[in-house]
Amino acid sequence: MSTTTHTFVPEEFDASTWGALEPHYSDLQSREVTTREELEAWLLDRSDLDAAAGETRANLYIRMTCYTDDEQAAGAWTAYLDEVPPKLKTATFNLDRKQADLLKKFTERGDRLDLLAKRTINSVELFREENVPIETKLAKLDQEYDRVCGDQLVEWNGEELPIARMSIFLQDSDRAVREKAWRAVSSRRLQDKAKIEDIFDEMIGLRDEAAKNAGFDNFRDYQHKRMERFDYTPDDCLRFHDAVERHVVPFKRELDARRKAALGVDTLRPWDMACDEQGRPPLKPFTDGQDLVEKSREVFSRLDPGLAELFNSLGDNMGPGKTGPTDLDLDSRKGKASGGYQYERPRSKTPFIFMNAAGVHRDVETMVHEAGHAFHSMLCSHRPLGADRDYPIEFAEVASMTMELLTLPHWDVYYPNEDDANRARRSQIEGSVTTLCWLVTIDAFQHWLYLNPKHTRDERAAYWRTLQERFGGSESWEGLDDELSYMWHRQGHLFGVPFYYIEYAIAQLGALGIWVNSLENGVDSALVEYKRALDLGGSKPLPDLFEAGGVKLDFSAERVATLIDAARAETAKLPG
Repeated sequence: MSTTTHTFVPEEFDASTWGALEPHYSDLQSREVTTREELEAWLLDRSDLDAAAGETRANLYIRMTCYTDDEQAAGAWTAYLDEVPPKLKTATFNLDRKQADLLKKFTERGDRLDLLAKRTINSVELFREENVPIETKLAKLDQEYDRVCGDQLVEWNGEELPIARMSIFLQDSDRAVREKAWRAVSSRRLQDKAKIEDIFDEMIGLRDEAAKNAGFDNFRDYQHKRMERFDYTPDDCLRFHDAVERHVVPFKRELDARRKAALGVDTLRPWDMACDEQGRPPLKPFTDGQDLVEKSREVFSRLDPGLAELFNSLGDNMGPGKTGPTDLDLDSRKGKASGGYQYERPRSKTPFIFMNAAGVHRDVETMVHEAGHAFHSMLCSHRPLGADRDYPIEFAEVASMTMELLTLPHWDVYYPNEDDANRARRSQIEGSVTTLCWLVTIDAFQHWLYLNPKHTRDERAAYWRTLQERFGGSESWEGLDDELSYMWHRQGHLFGVPFYYIEYAIAQLGALGIWVNSLENGVDSALVEYKRALDLGGSKPLPDLFEAGGVKLDFSAERVATLIDAARAETAKLPG
């Protein structure tokens, strides 16, 4: 298939109205396709159109999340959700149905379009017209959740600070400061408890209805198929939960015991879990978003010239008072959605990185993580078919998490003091393993939520608490029942992208595997495999992508135990 730029859609094209899109979708729907060559041309035209539609959606979403308090940005996103996706979903289904028939007619077993055929048929089987308005309602509810979170400010020493900027005080060496900050953040979040519970209750009901409309007993099984999890099952996920409980939780609690002894406290409390256990002040890797960009440029320059060139192409941070155009909006501020993401604009093939930097070490992790996603988008951008650039989430997260680990030798750029650099490296390695506990907690929570959609709020809170007993740390939550019961409110994935979380855990094992390969065979060898896998995009099945990266799709208990042993061995080499 040709790799030349395809221009079925005009170069300057605004897809924010259905009137602009409809003639192009009608053209594809009515076009006669009688040969393999005509099929390939049709697929390229469809990719061009889908990319143009996706570009507009990306730009509207980016603007809305960057400025949740901008009525024009919010209104444009809401107007788009009302008009375009409902009609676009139906048009997409009709094209999928035609595409499935054409692929059956003009391909044979073993064809390079096999995976595309499998994904298309899956999409056709799941589509239900009555679910289109449900998905629109869910998107608006997610927007409302973002708005609620974007409005959350904490009164702190005479200032109003976004919650993200409170993280520095949670790392203070003074326990009283940490407790005050932690309680201030928790109290502010709990002020919106009823609003968020209302949003989530409605989401649960709508998702269950959508699953039943598609002929499924529950939303979990529907979403598993919808997310194209062709290579593992819900039961595999449950076994993975057990593996983490068996091997990772004891490791996490060992670290907690070390923390408790080092801090010299009788009982660990939630505000003791983010500070340095030796009482050192919080790490300060950068001053603001632009400083983070410049230091990250140096890190990638040292790691790999090719990756450095890709990162440098993103330009400068938007920064306070700037409005773009830009590929980076990094600083935390009032009226900005929480969290972080990388969003590829599929027609221009340019990534956008969004985060809420507050000058803490966690921001370094987020920066290199989202940069890994951007590398993925750019390295596979040469593939002409959009479907071949649409990589599975499980490997998308390998791309990002691997960067958190392969950049470790160069973290002296952020931390010129070697003790600080080693402290950050140890934290990253240990965190890469112990984060599996949180990841499977969120996944296990979702299994229960959607297998029991008629649950009450009290039952939901109670089940969440049982998961903390199963996968949580050693800190005491005495007297903090509400803070514990509604801690999950901060996890945006539960609201906007249900069941998108186990992918992080599966991918973490892949990233740890690539990192172990870099220790055993050299980082240059690991980078060759890493970039080779990213270049494939979504053109191969998930196991093949892992294999291209030099690892296996394996989340067995044995594999989990092996990677923990490697992490133990490496951290043992690091002082402090």
